[in-house]
Amino acid sequence: MATETGGPGSTLKGRIMCHAMWARDGRALAGFYATALGTAVSETYPDENGDEVAFAFYVNGAMYLCYTSESFTAPRWPEEELPFHMDFSFPDVAEAEKRLLEMGATKPAHQPGGGHWTVLLDPSGQPFCIHGTH
Repeated sequence: MATETGGPGSTLKGRIMCHAMWARDGRALAGFYATALGTAVSETYPDENGDEVAFAFYVNGAMYLCYTSESFTAPRWPEEELPFHMDFSFPDVAEAEKRLLEMGATKPAHQPGGGHWTVLLDPSGQPFCIHGTH
């Protein structure tokens, strides 16, 4: 049974402060998602050699961080299950899809949403879904 006083059995009340993703080009991926979400990359982080390898932007107080990884390979979706993916909502899904494709997303042939959502691949090849705002 959860208690409100802390200690064993207490209810945790954390919040997500950062969503981290990897890509061959973290700067480009951060720019893509920041633009899609109406913001801009606002912070960069260096590695031990001083090279910028992580790029951050914020939405509703949560940080989104995109890392550059030389060894990154995109998931082979839908053949492989995804450990996670993100869903976004837009007031005008058709317009959002058009703009996201112009920004470098691609639309795979496999569309399992039955018209309820659209799967796109971000510029690094990772799937994400777009929905209409309810």
